[in-house]
Amino acid sequence: MENYKRILFTGGGTAGHVIVNLALIPYYQERGWEIDYIGSYNGIERDLISPLDGVTYYPISTGKLRRYMSKENFKDPFKVLKGTMQAYRIIGKRKPSIVFSKGGFVSVPVVAAAKLRGVPSIIHESDYTPGLANKLSIPFTKRVLATFQETMQFLPENKASYVGAVIRDELFTGNREIGLKISSLKGSKPVLLVMGGSGGSEKINQTIRQSLSKLLDEFEIIHICGKGKVDHSLQMDGYVQFEYINDQLKDIFAATDLVVSRAGSNAIFEFLALRLPMLLIPLSKEASRGDQIINANSFKEKNYARVLQEEELTEQKLVEHLVELSKAAPVIRDEMKKYKSEQSLLSVTKIINDVMK
Repeated sequence: MENYKRILFTGGGTAGHVIVNLALIPYYQERGWEIDYIGSYNGIERDLISPLDGVTYYPISTGKLRRYMSKENFKDPFKVLKGTMQAYRIIGKRKPSIVFSKGGFVSVPVVAAAKLRGVPSIIHESDYTPGLANKLSIPFTKRVLATFQETMQFLPENKASYVGAVIRDELFTGNREIGLKISSLKGSKPVLLVMGGSGGSEKINQTIRQSLSKLLDEFEIIHICGKGKVDHSLQMDGYVQFEYINDQLKDIFAATDLVVSRAGSNAIFEFLALRLPMLLIPLSKEASRGDQIINANSFKEKNYARVLQEEELTEQKLVEHLVELSKAAPVIRDEMKKYKSEQSLLSVTKIINDVMK
């Protein structure tokens, strides 16, 4: 087993279901492992993983969790079954030593197929409470890794391990001057980074734009809007828009002083590790299972963030919360210094090695 080193990653649907894999892949590449990835045909994971050198990407059929009635719901079980058969063939062909799953519905057939093939798998859960895809996968896996200490109460005791947040090393190598140059900003005021998740948020985008006349008195603003959501009619000094940033994200983070964001776990733990005070606007319960609200409240209780619920989001409240966040930023950064992320990646890799034995 020591001489045969092949790991298969899976996870997708949102950037949050890929980021931890992106942190782990370079670690195994540096150590000479062969790396495969199973994702969906059209998900964001394909865009993020396919360009990577030395990683072979395999797309499979996958279902989707919808919180509304749709005829597609009746097709999904067949898509999952098809995806399981595809993953079974891929695993049989590639013969990985282990499967590492970050979650999302594309991961369910992969973890099930790994069990059928007798290949051990590990699941990583980022949110405070486990998502449905990971809940479905837990019976097939050897270990479940938790980002929040509090998540352990929701996981089977004989399989669960708390590891904390796995942060991409590259994010600590950003250059503020390069980030300002990319953004065409001067850095003469605090730089506010606005991110509405990998798909963008219409409500956050709209409220930010409506508030620009007031916000630009206090901040320079980098606005990551989501694909197809840049408003080209807005040309204002100190305000710059991007659809999405990938390779240069480390430099954008280095140029950032404060963040407005959704409350996806991977993103907020990256902001925490980089000591970026944040205003979190979690997805509402109507649009999600409520996990982002729980994530956000946990960070608020630890004084890492301020929280503004989407139902309460107005121009006035947005500006008020951001001015207050800016004033509180030094105290928040001091609190953030107590969090140590360095050991998380090593904890995960140790567990992967232990499970393979």
